[in-house]
Amino acid sequence: MFEVFLTEEQKRLREEAREFVKSVPKQYLLDMDADKIKFPKELLQEMGRRRLLGLRCSPKYGGRGLKWVEELLVLNEISKLGIVPACVATVVSIVTEAVEAFGTEEQKQKYIVPTLRGEKYCAEALTEPSGGSDFFFSTTTRARKENGYYVLRGQKRFIVGGEGADYFLVFAITNPGAGREAMSAFLVEREMGVEVKRVYGLMGCRGAGVARIAFKDIRVPEENLLGKEGEGAKIFYRIMIPERITSGITGMAREMLMIAARYAMRRKAFGTEIKNFQAVSFKIADSLMKLDAVDAFAYAVARTVDEGVGSPGYRRRLVSELKKFSTQVQWEVINDAMQIVGGLGYTNIFPLERALREARLPLIWTGTNEIQSLIIQHEFFKELREKEIEGRDVEKDVPHPEEVLKEEKVYEPEEP
Repeated sequence: MFEVFLTEEQKRLREEAREFVKSVPKQYLLDMDADKIKFPKELLQEMGRRRLLGLRCSPKYGGRGLKWVEELLVLNEISKLGIVPACVATVVSIVTEAVEAFGTEEQKQKYIVPTLRGEKYCAEALTEPSGGSDFFFSTTTRARKENGYYVLRGQKRFIVGGEGADYFLVFAITNPGAGREAMSAFLVEREMGVEVKRVYGLMGCRGAGVARIAFKDIRVPEENLLGKEGEGAKIFYRIMIPERITSGITGMAREMLMIAARYAMRRKAFGTEIKNFQAVSFKIADSLMKLDAVDAFAYAVARTVDEGVGSPGYRRRLVSELKKFSTQVQWEVINDAMQIVGGLGYTNIFPLERALREARLPLIWTGTNEIQSLIIQHEFFKELREKEIEGRDVEKDVPHPEEVLKEEKVYEPEEP
């Protein structure tokens, strides 16, 4: 983020995050990418020890009571390690936000406190084999109430921490046919009977224990219901903010651009450094422009959400814009960085190939970028219908009287 925006306290927090990032052994990251590490517990333990998890949670539960600006600042640094370290830290923010906002005091003490210490590992379970983006219409996991328990049956797919997490935030149908009140959320512990059916082999973003999990009539105590029965949609919409706003980080993409730029300053062709060719230098210029634009927009969106500016729909639109814009820019910048380095960029001599493999996933997860477009236009047209023109009505700045405009502006077929 731009230095001009940051306070001295925020800069000190960034230094804390940088110290953590520097402390992670190179071999650990390589082992994650080679699938030798199934879930990065050690990273979460160290982040917990340094109090870098769940920054927005109350200090009462081990957080720092900070805001989105600070959280994105830290995640931006952590993302320099790769998508997975930033992702697992983000999952902690998502799950603990849900528990803090909707949970009982007992649930907060039982789950948030050890999670922020890095002593307990969480995951969220939304996506199912039969659907992804159409979450509300495709959910088939069911939970029926029975003698002080909820009997949970169903499957969830692509779960970060499916292998490795101690407990899951699970969404299930409790009242079929009740519309938005059909769904409820539960805190389901692995030892209650969660089965790992498949650990996926991924193109990138490895080492996060991404798996398909199953619930075969497992008994979840009634006290593990999060919030009230039928509040699943309410909880879902709450966690979509941290799900998507945390995509507004550019740490890895910026590092890959720096690698390509340093290469362009040293590599010579046709008797000069390749940075002197516009085909190279213009890619670097365009990449810098895109990354700076994302950073500025991420800061603006974080402040907007922090301060509750505008309607929930307006904030939802901005968060979706940030998710789509940032992930698209990351992909483009890393791809261009590889192009600048050329053949070596496609090898593991540089970390570019690993970064490119990882950058592909964020365009898909937490709602594909196509779904973000759907949300953006929906919320925009809703705003436009409900909002009067502010300031000058520029549409009237034409050389015609009002009666002529009424005659010419025909918006639907008239009766013959």
